[in-house]
Amino acid sequence: MGAIGLLFSGGALFLNSLMLLGKAEEKSVAFFNILVGLLQVITPIYLIITSDGSNWSMFNNGAVFLFGFTYLYLGVTILKGFDSSGLGWYSLWVSMMAIVYALVFYVQENDIVNALTWVLWAFLWFLFFLSSALKKPYENYIGRVAFVQSWVTLTLPSLFMLLDLWQNAKLQEIWTYVCVGSMVYFVVEAILFAKSIKKEKLVEELA
Repeated sequence: MGAIGLLFSGGALFLNSLMLLGKAEEKSVAFFNILVGLLQVITPIYLIITSDGSNWSMFNNGAVFLFGFTYLYLGVTILKGFDSSGLGWYSLWVSMMAIVYALVFYVQENDIVNALTWVLWAFLWFLFFLSSALKKPYENYIGRVAFVQSWVTLTLPSLFMLLDLWQNAKLQEIWTYVCVGSMVYFVVEAILFAKSIKKEKLVEELA
């Protein structure tokens, strides 16, 4: 995915995180999702047509569709008031595809940062599955995860790419720790979130 695509994906995920946290209105966020989704569908079509047609080119360019269709699906679902179960099951499928991408980047390219990034995305898409398909009330937790990932996996890397800094070995090493640190934060937040849910249920039972 190109730097510009990553940048605007970061913007969309940032807005989605604020929507999940109750700080941004759904329909206004949905419109931006559609704009970014169109960008992420039209761009890879052009890149595929003008590429050398190799398997690796298809593999890399095809990944952009995973994001594009997610943003489009989410935007239309909100604006039209559709049930979100279809989006949730699609998110589960994308989560599995993201694991495949993570494994390929790690095994084929020995690219740890990209592999960790895809693992983070797989986790986020799986959370969307839990929320949208299984109707789990995890919006607050997902909002926090999406907020962090909007910066760690999309916005900041894209800015580093545009500044021609991303391939710097030291930055790659730092970003490995940033990704691992984000995972640790998500685990801690998940534990705290689970405890808060248990506490709320206990209070309801005692009331």
